Amino acid sequence: MASDKTIVLVTGANNGIGYETVAALSAASAKFHVLLGSRSSEKGHKALEELRATRGNSLQGPISVIQLDVTDRNSINAAKQQIEDQLGRDQLDVLRETFETNVFGQMVLTESLEPLLQKSSDPYIIYVSSEQGTITARLDPEYKFRNIRGDVYRMSKAALNMLAACHRFNYAEWGCKVAAFNPGWCITNLTGEKGREMRIKGGARDPKEPAAALVDIVLGKRDVDLEKNGMVDLDGGVLPW
Repeated sequence: MASDKTIVLVTGANNGIGYETVAALSAASAKFHVLLGSRSSEKGHKALEELRATRGNSLQGPISVIQLDVTDRNSINAAKQQIEDQLGRDQLDVLRETFETNVFGQMVLTESLEPLLQKSSDPYIIYVSSEQGTITARLDPEYKFRNIRGDVYRMSKAALNMLAACHRFNYAEWGCKVAAFNPGWCITNLTGEKGREMRIKGGARDPKEPAAALVDIVLGKRDVDLEKNGMVDLDGGVLPW
């Protein structure tokens, strides 16, 4: 891999927002080498084949599949070793993390890859959070989603936001930019095929929209929002913690 490539790791990237983010990053610039992270190597390669078959004309930068389960420390260590060995590079430029199981997997992954991020000249960490995790909105009687329970989900996203805030503070001394990102209500396979159908019928957004916003963050177009307190919002500005 050419030394001037910016390495971008996208976890949970074999479908949904992660999948669209891989496509958007590769289409945005040939300078990106995107790592398509998937818990299943088979599903990761299948997703890459689908990308090349359906969007091959728009893809510019290289895409590589990397097996990665953020809840498995052995998988995390193996992924770190793969980045160092197979890519011929011991640094990582951008780390985008999906929150699938619990916040601890995200913490372990980020802190395991911290040494690689420190070697980048322009490192980013982007946590995909949710407005459901904002404590401020949860207690706002005017909040449009206030009647949706989902207590455990809300708690996990609030914890992820705190992790983002801690890492922003802790990593500021070596210039790492850290964001918690609200992608809005999107069409994904997160809750299975029935859940996907429900989202489509309910008017959920195309995952290409948050993917495009994530590319803007990676390109530095929303750095001004990263200086504010709150989640970077899909539609612009920031939402309160």
